[in-house]
Amino acid sequence: MEQDKKPDGTGADQGSAEQSVPKDALEKTNEELGVQGGNDDLNPDGTKVEAGGKPAKELSGFKKLWKKINVYLLLFCLVLVIGIAVAVVSYLNSQKTPKAPDTATQSLTEDTLKKLANSDATVGDTGQTLTIQGNAIVTGQMLIRNNLSVAGTISVSSPVTFTEMTVSNTANLNTTQSNTLQVAQGSTFQGVATFQGGINVAGPAAFTGTVTIGNLNVTHLTLSGNAVLEVPNHLSFTGASPGRSSINQTVLGPGGTASLNGSDTTGTVNIHTGANTAAGCFLVITFNRPFTSTPHVLISPVESGAGQTQYYAGNRTTTGFSLCTVNAPPINSVFAYDYFITD
Repeated sequence: MEQDKKPDGTGADQGSAEQSVPKDALEKTNEELGVQGGNDDLNPDGTKVEAGGKPAKELSGFKKLWKKINVYLLLFCLVLVIGIAVAVVSYLNSQKTPKAPDTATQSLTEDTLKKLANSDATVGDTGQTLTIQGNAIVTGQMLIRNNLSVAGTISVSSPVTFTEMTVSNTANLNTTQSNTLQVAQGSTFQGVATFQGGINVAGPAAFTGTVTIGNLNVTHLTLSGNAVLEVPNHLSFTGASPGRSSINQTVLGPGGTASLNGSDTTGTVNIHTGANTAAGCFLVITFNRPFTSTPHVLISPVESGAGQTQYYAGNRTTTGFSLCTVNAPPINSVFAYDYFITD
């Protein structure tokens, strides 16, 4: 009996081995799935059996679709729709023409104009605009309490008085008369500038062209660089005549005289000798204005009597010099000496 209970290699042992290996859920039939489900009994068509033995109701298509939809996908679609709507509204608003602000307007009738002509009346307020279609003639004075903007050209047939005028752009003036004109920056005169009362320049003045001056009074004149001073006509040095002092009668001889005519820069010393002349200095010349340093004195003899003397300039100082001769000048003669002095 015990031998009969022993499993052979092909009998019961093989069957138990097959039962111990679970089948895949895909290989199971609906009946097998219903048995393994325990209390979850299924109908032959796969639907769940209710407690009363009746088949459960099948879900509607909307509920089945709702279970399959992801909540995050819905949120993304909602945000995308809102963004597209905002973009469309912004584009449509940008294509609209902005509405001009409404300004209240008021027209003037003939009755209103008559009232204005006979009384001091106020038309409208600051929020209104007065429009005059035709021409307007103001016989009396006109006072504008705020800014005046003119879109066209202003033509004024009589003088215009401005307390203060600022021109931010170009101004073309045919004839302008100004009591005081102050130019803060550069000024350009394309034509000829005429100054009848004079011109006073406090700073340096530069002239690149030719300057024609009828009378030039210069306190200090400096020629810079390779400047050339050309004087096509006469050159004269005016000024007060220097003084003469210490006339030596011994050199001139008895009855001799000496006189001076000229300026500190140039002049002439006239000599009239007498009898018994001697060597020495004729006279001492004193400058009207002292030089800053010992000047250069050039002497030129005039007439033959002066040529016979051995003349020279002696005792040169900033205040004067002496006209002298080494030998005795000719007696009873009239001659002269010209001098030219530079600093």
